[in-house]
Parts: sequence; C-alpha cells; structure tokens
Amino acid sequence: MRKTICLFSVIVLLLCGSFTDPAYKLARLKYSGGGDWYGDRTALKNLVKFCNDNLKTNFEAEEEIVEAGSTQLFNYPFVFMTGHGNVIFSQQEAKNLRKYLVGGGFLHIDDNYGLDKFIRPQMKQVFPELDFVELPPNHPIYHQKFDFPNGLPKIHEHDGKRPQGFGLIYKGRLVCYYTYESDLGNGWEDYGTYAGDTQEARLKALKMGANLIQYIFTR
Repeated sequence: MRKTICLFSVIVLLLCGSFTDPAYKLARLKYSGGGDWYGDRTALKNLVKFCNDNLKTNFEAEEEIVEAGSTQLFNYPFVFMTGHGNVIFSQQEAKNLRKYLVGGGFLHIDDNYGLDKFIRPQMKQVFPELDFVELPPNHPIYHQKFDFPNGLPKIHEHDGKRPQGFGLIYKGRLVCYYTYESDLGNGWEDYGTYAGDTQEARLKALKMGANLIQYIFTR
C-alpha cells in the first residue's frame, strides 16, 4: 500500500505543477538475458526535453536506470524498456513488476527490432491472465496534444510490416503500452544517429511520445 501511495503522489504532484525545480525522472528498465536494454541511449533525454518544452512538464533532464525487481521501481511513474534481444524476468522480478503496474505505474515497451519473441512470454509471466490487444486508431493515446488519426506512426522500416501499438489492460486501465514495428525510441534519439533519419519522422516520434506521457499523467 505504501508503494502505491508513493507512486500516486508523484503523479498528482506532476499534474498539479507543484515543483519549481525538476524533481522526478523518467526511468529505463534494466533486464537480464543478454538483450541490449541500454539501446536508444539518447532517446529519453530528448523525449524529456520535448515534453518539458511542449507539455510544460518538469522532468529532470537525465534518465534513471532501474531493475524490474528493485523497490526503486515504485519511484517512477513511467518506465521505458527497449532492446533487440533476449529478456528474462525472474519470478521475483515478474511479481514486483506486476505490483508496480497494478499500483499505478506504467511500462512502455518499444521493440527496437527483434524483441517481440522474447518480451511476449516474459510479460505473460507478469500478467498470466492478460493478452496484448491492439489499440484502435480512435484510442485516446493517439489523440492527446497531438493527433494521430491513423494510430501509431511508422518511424523506422524493418520488415515492411505496419506499426502496431498493443496494450495490457488491467481492470479497465492501460498499464503497459507495447510499440511494435514503429521504433519510436530510434526516432527520439539525436538527429543523425541513424542513416536515413528525417526531421519529419523524428518529430512524429517525439509527438507520439509526448502523447504517451500526457495520456499517462491525465488518465
């Protein structure tokens, strides 16, 4: 209960604009299994700046790194997860991550290409009773400050598949948003990090990220 109250208080303070100085960070999830949890190194820093400039949030500039089994997880209202490879959650980590999400936390998983076959069974450990469902284009997450009438934008091309945004919905609340074949995190990185980057695609990615943040903090 104490962890849930702590997380709720963070969200209320952020919404009310009660801080004169940045006091909270967005966090990146560090996981076991060998996958590159540290990918998209500049992504959160740039998303924070974009949100602070356009949504008037007051996040600290630098991200925090947190593990799924850590009690520190409950200090962050938004946790970002990415990578290309293997993911392993221990039983303790799955239990802790579930408690965090049920208690008001939010996890954004961004497939950086190759994550899909690993993350789905691991999230099934966290919520055995839930399946990822695709969010339709009219879902509120796509219609916050920025409007995406066709749903999740395509940022980087891999296999010619359409971008899909999936959710885990617990008792009517979206607790995890999984972006597949979009690569939002790559779009949030410093411009020019990848060959073929365009300012147009980068702006779409940042706007979609801002929508995600606004949705989480106003739902």
